[in-house]
Amino acid sequence: MLVSEKKKQQSPILKILSLITYKKTSRPRSFVLPEQNEGQEGGDNSQNYQAPEGRGNEETQSEGKKRTKTLRKPLSPSQVKSGRRDVNEVKNDIDSNLEMIRQQFNVPQNKDLVIREFILARDKRGFIAYLDGMVDKTVINEHILRPLFDLSTSDLAGDSNSTTLALENIVETNDVKKLKNFKKVFAEILKGNTVLYVDGLDYFLACESIGFEMRSIETPKTEGVVKGSQEGFSENLRTNISLIRRIIKNKDLISEFFEIGEKSSTTCAVVYLQDLINPSILEEVRRRISSIKTDFLVSSGMLEQFIEDSPYSIIPTTLSTERPDRTASHLVEGKAAILMDGAPFAIVVPVTLNEIMHSPEDAALKWQYATSLRVIRFFAFAFAALLPGLYLALTTFHREMIPTDLLIAIAEAKENVPFPTLVEVILMELGFELIREAGIRIPGIIGNTLGIIGALILGEAAVSANIVSPVLIVIVAATGLSNFAIPNYSLAFGVRLLRFYFIIAGCFLGFYGLALALVVFVLMLVNLKSFGIPYLSIVAPRNKKSKDAVVRWPIWMQEERPDYLNTLDSRRQPEISRQWTQEDAPEPSGAGRNKDQGPAQQAPAGRNQNTGKEKESSD
Repeated sequence: MLVSEKKKQQSPILKILSLITYKKTSRPRSFVLPEQNEGQEGGDNSQNYQAPEGRGNEETQSEGKKRTKTLRKPLSPSQVKSGRRDVNEVKNDIDSNLEMIRQQFNVPQNKDLVIREFILARDKRGFIAYLDGMVDKTVINEHILRPLFDLSTSDLAGDSNSTTLALENIVETNDVKKLKNFKKVFAEILKGNTVLYVDGLDYFLACESIGFEMRSIETPKTEGVVKGSQEGFSENLRTNISLIRRIIKNKDLISEFFEIGEKSSTTCAVVYLQDLINPSILEEVRRRISSIKTDFLVSSGMLEQFIEDSPYSIIPTTLSTERPDRTASHLVEGKAAILMDGAPFAIVVPVTLNEIMHSPEDAALKWQYATSLRVIRFFAFAFAALLPGLYLALTTFHREMIPTDLLIAIAEAKENVPFPTLVEVILMELGFELIREAGIRIPGIIGNTLGIIGALILGEAAVSANIVSPVLIVIVAATGLSNFAIPNYSLAFGVRLLRFYFIIAGCFLGFYGLALALVVFVLMLVNLKSFGIPYLSIVAPRNKKSKDAVVRWPIWMQEERPDYLNTLDSRRQPEISRQWTQEDAPEPSGAGRNKDQGPAQQAPAGRNQNTGKEKESSD
């Protein structure tokens, strides 16, 4: 009682002291990612772990045990072989196979995997497994489960072989595969198919049931044409291959499939014409794709980086296209196309610089139009890369080469600009790139409108504020338009980077620097190869003159395929493809002509050719 009364008497004082004195707050323990010592085989990592202050030894030991990572001892080759066989091969009892699928797909944590167990005639257990959202449930209900439930005892009578034959004939799906390896079973489930197992069998039946949503065939977004096909690739690999087969109706069109990725398997297809492609090129394509070791591939651009010859070159050595007709035209020339599931682009290999500069519309235009457009594109390539550096070299080192009137106008425009020419060029180029990137990221047509208005407003404001000169606005605008005229997006992006290379060269050494930089760039192009084919093989080295390089000759004169590919069949068409020009035109049917009446006058109705000849002889 005395102690409690004393506490009550001191309680007001203690309350006041508690307000003015510091007290250590109790906070919840924060999460710290533990480090795993993988170098210790079966060792205990608790000795390397130090507990925070104020924690006891018991807590330290328990914490150390939780952080301990146990490693298994290495197995002998025979044990590894037998162990792998036991793990990967399908067992002949339903419980083991069912448990394997549940463990590998983390059931019940993974809610996407659906396992449907059932009992067939004569008390045979079975189950199907599929991923929800990846399959067509109508196919499963009508063509897999319903035929199985309609089985009678006589249908499954006999030994295991007759049971197997009956099951394969009863399942009504389009494609059925026997799978004796669990890795293949898991791959089929991940693709969207349904696997079926019946107790007593030593394999699964993989039934085709893919039914997930996919984008329909649409107009190409990056390669629009006026005269030509309006179909583009989608993200479905099978759809893309069918689009190519609709164009090339040839029994020698081959599709080979490869699986890439350790964590997520991605299907890639190599499409080629077996009677045309050079076997060495095909073998090299197979070797590069099959030797890729990575966890994940999501786009064709990632695949390009794994298979390209020169990864440090800013000029692309592969052709990426989303047009089936353009892909088919390259296949007919003897090249290979690589398609990837989930990517709406095809990678064409090998290619040269002039083929990347070609447009899909060139084949649909008259040869005069196509040739003139190609000349414009090559001039645009030169302007986009050299024009800012050329302007910088002229205004800095070689003013005597500029006409006097123009030089006076440039000097007057730069009179109030406080920055040197190099700073002006860099600022305007970076500003233009910023506007273009912002226009792409803004959704819808607002991006294009904002890009145009932003360029006009910023350019006018920069000139009014005496930040840049008006002549430089013209130079940057002409450079941007020239860059947009390049038909290949990857090449246009490389030219955008190459432009700064020539700007630096022209700034420090003038025309001499531009010449040196241009020589280095050409040497780099000469050294480039695309799957063993020189990148400038259309110029050197070459054996035969091409009729589809810069100048596109009429299509009836393009008799041979590109010489640098060394195809199995080098001739595209006979020497005289327009054979109608070597034949006489037939006379109009139903009426004869009288030579006395002239070529334009016809004989009266009812008179045949013989009557006209008889009259001519009598005269």
